[in-house]
Amino acid sequence: MKYSEYSVVVVGSGAAGLYAALKISQQMNLPDGLLIITKSSLGESNSRYAQGGIVGVVHQNTADSVESHVIDTLKAGAGLSDRKTVEYISQASDEVINDLINCGVEFDKNSKGDLNFTLEAAHSVKRILHSGGDATGRGITDALCHAVLSDDTISIAEQSMAVELLVNAENECKGVILYNELTGEHEIVYTSALILATGGCGQLYKFTTNPDGATGDGLALAYNAGAELQDMEFIQFHPTALALSPKNKNRFLISEAVRGEGAKLINHEGTEFMSHYSDKRELAPRDVVTRAIYSEMNKEHSTNVFLNASMISGMKLFERFPTISRKCRENGIDISHTPIPVAPAAHYTMGGIKATVEGCTNIKGLYAIGECSCTGLHGANRLASNSLLECVVCAYELADYLSFANLTIPHKIDESIKNIINIYSSPISEEDYDIESLKQHLKELMWDYAGIVRNEKDLLKAKLEIDRLKSEFMRDKKCLNKDEYEYRNMLTISSLIVECALARKESRGAHCRSDYSATNLNAIHSNIIKYEEKELSYVV
Repeated sequence: MKYSEYSVVVVGSGAAGLYAALKISQQMNLPDGLLIITKSSLGESNSRYAQGGIVGVVHQNTADSVESHVIDTLKAGAGLSDRKTVEYISQASDEVINDLINCGVEFDKNSKGDLNFTLEAAHSVKRILHSGGDATGRGITDALCHAVLSDDTISIAEQSMAVELLVNAENECKGVILYNELTGEHEIVYTSALILATGGCGQLYKFTTNPDGATGDGLALAYNAGAELQDMEFIQFHPTALALSPKNKNRFLISEAVRGEGAKLINHEGTEFMSHYSDKRELAPRDVVTRAIYSEMNKEHSTNVFLNASMISGMKLFERFPTISRKCRENGIDISHTPIPVAPAAHYTMGGIKATVEGCTNIKGLYAIGECSCTGLHGANRLASNSLLECVVCAYELADYLSFANLTIPHKIDESIKNIINIYSSPISEEDYDIESLKQHLKELMWDYAGIVRNEKDLLKAKLEIDRLKSEFMRDKKCLNKDEYEYRNMLTISSLIVECALARKESRGAHCRSDYSATNLNAIHSNIIKYEEKELSYVV
């Protein structure tokens, strides 16, 4: 097999991956360079489609404080956020936001030329920064892409998918095997620092705001290599995604910031209903708003409710939300006069690869940052706009951590790695699978039985069917193409979500069990790891 060597390899090119690559390149001497691997094009990621904004607890905002942000985050996290992690990330936001500005990110400003802070659900003060009104993710990733492309130290492998981590018998990551979609070939990349920044797994569900690539690849890579995963049952469903038709699966996000500006949720009779579910109404935490909409839809036997933004002046709507206004207008909706049809959709993965704020995992040389990681910031229910903040702060801290490391390319590999390489060097059967149909079946299964509201009967149905699908898909390692690899990963992560959801016999944050509606007194994380010898997992 073809092989190459790099001092550092970053898998994923969203905000976390791009910023990590840029800061590492700036802070370190990389004799063998740095490689960014992305299975689509540079910058295509969940980050790119983030509308709401990024939390900024910065000194310019005298109405805010770290303690205020910490309290809001802990409340939303429903007992599972780690206070030290929350404090660390909040305190670091001022330095990192200013560094992003130096990297070319243009945050929106008010008429006085100062940073413009806005309000989102479950935040006690205005602390959300935006770029381009409602295109913050695009503003950040575009600026970082430009900086990365201008850095001669950084190489980029597009249309390439990481399919197996090379972890030796001493639990050290020494590289990764890639599948190049353009050539149809597998390649080996050796490195002593492998960074997973692969995003989440929204595409496991029938309805999602995530782009097509969000199939949980990094989560599956890490799990199969023996990394510890945490809190996989906590999937955040965004309450308001554009619901034009039940046939429309990938749904355009209607930012929480629209409700932050005063928009109201109404049912098909035009009646506001959030007061029946929370005294914070439209600005309640996401899990509360999502379940409220879910309940109203069930009452009315409908596939959506509506978001009424007509009380906001038309000029402000179009200036503040140009992307949303344009998307709705393309579908015949003037949001200044006509309510927007909305429904929940899978949006964010709170759990993930257990990692420190510097990205360290239980495998030496393997790091995880961004949505694929679980640092303890989000707990059971992510606070709005904390995701982009976590991406950039952890990338920043990882770069600082690696600047003190001695990164030496591995020149000796053991039998365990040779065995992995041999599998990917050998031919496999060309049995034909209808992957598109299999993916869709799995997505519907997860939506129906492991979605917004869960119970043991449905979860056991999901488990039984996923086990059947896994047994019939004879590709536990090498696959023929990218679609097969994605499906392989989707099966793995769906199974873990269901297993952890079965084990958590309570309702907490985004995990709602109709058969266990109470929240346990003690908040306990779920941890899951694969024992390669026995092919077993355990849940605590």
